[in-house]
Amino acid sequence: MKNIIKQVLGTDIAQKELVVCLGCMYDDWTPELYARHVFPNNLKGFNALLSWVKKNTDSSVAVSFVMEATGVYHESFAYFLDEHNLAVSIVLPNKISNYMRTLAINTITDKTAADAICQFGLERKLDNWQSPHPTYGSIKQLTRERDQIITERTVCKNQLHAEVSQAFPNRSSKKRLEERIKLLDKHASQINEELKVMVAADREIKNNVNLLCTIPGVGTLTACTILAETNGFELIRSKKQLTSYAGLDVREKQSGTSVKGKPRISKKGNRFLRKAMHLPALAAIRHNNRYKAIFARIVQKQGIKMKAAVAVQRKLLELSYIIFKTQKPFDPDLFLKMENTTKSQEYPETKKEIVEIQTTSFTV
Repeated sequence: MKNIIKQVLGTDIAQKELVVCLGCMYDDWTPELYARHVFPNNLKGFNALLSWVKKNTDSSVAVSFVMEATGVYHESFAYFLDEHNLAVSIVLPNKISNYMRTLAINTITDKTAADAICQFGLERKLDNWQSPHPTYGSIKQLTRERDQIITERTVCKNQLHAEVSQAFPNRSSKKRLEERIKLLDKHASQINEELKVMVAADREIKNNVNLLCTIPGVGTLTACTILAETNGFELIRSKKQLTSYAGLDVREKQSGTSVKGKPRISKKGNRFLRKAMHLPALAAIRHNNRYKAIFARIVQKQGIKMKAAVAVQRKLLELSYIIFKTQKPFDPDLFLKMENTTKSQEYPETKKEIVEIQTTSFTV
């Protein structure tokens, strides 16, 4: 008789319903999908789902709840499961879609998607999702709202410039655009003040923000964005994982002598985190000699300024992770200090990582 070693509930989430599939993995490593159902995406549906799962699973083996990140529709269910101390894993949509291609599924529906999510959870070892720190969650909402406001303000300024540059500008249109820009400026200022109050109210977050602000080019807003988008680096275990999460990892396609694509950053990651590093990288290049030298060296080698700027973005992001983990401020003289020590001395791993980030070049 085969024994069950793993149980998974795969969930495809829409605005109004949860399409679920139950599956298990036996000790001979064969998966089985055996039960399916549809529940409303509300509190009543969540409770009914838990009762249904309890009836259709082996109580001696824990059930993992795997779901696809679907906008904001999955959040209520994820928080509900977390409050009940259940194991939750949230998978990016591109991973599920790529996995479904390997299954040769011709018909894509909510039910087949739930089946694929369940089988994916059975075959993979997934990290458990952790609900974000309440303050980090609020900061993320504010920083993202501010980003939308700044984008809208840029559009309005471009429209105003076009209107003023016309041969016969419309005065009423110009007035409305100016009023809208003033309103957006006011909202952006309000968000900045809310962020200051929110950060000051939490001593730990305030200390972490101040630490990240010691990095060249990184200000309070950038530090808040980094911490909020990573939930205080909660599930980040390495620099490589962080750069991949931000979409700053390198994608390269090469096969034999005929296929050789240009290395590019994947951009398959958190676009808010990636966008937040752009201006700090430019500031670091202008005002910090070390990053200025790195930028010049890569431009000389590659001939493309944007590649060099992206390399500095990655370095700053990696440095923020190291500084957060070591809880030590940025030291511009660290490399010189370590150079003066004897070669026989072994340095702590964290110092090696900091030197690597601050001194080596990276080709994008």
